[in-house]
Amino acid sequence: MKHLIHALNKAFDHRVRLGVMAVLLANDAVSFTDLKDVLDLTDGNLASHVGALEKAGYVQVRKQFIGKKPNTTYAASAEGKAAFQQHLEALEKLLRP
Repeated sequence: MKHLIHALNKAFDHRVRLGVMAVLLANDAVSFTDLKDVLDLTDGNLASHVGALEKAGYVQVRKQFIGKKPNTTYAASAEGKAAFQQHLEALEKLLRP
């Protein structure tokens, strides 16, 4: 059973990144504000964790202006969806006796 732990994706080790991916997989796209509120995070905390997921290629970021207000939305990339699904499958294998 020891080898199963190596199937877990280190990008999702932190609870914030795990939460970000879970929310993004349940939705097509989520705004920065909504993601921050759902996960009860500070701006900086969310930005740093989303940045790590973006750097890994797991999250797509879209920045635009709505009127004069900046609006940032996030979506899971195809690669991110696949990686997160594999991570969940690895967790399930660890949980099975």
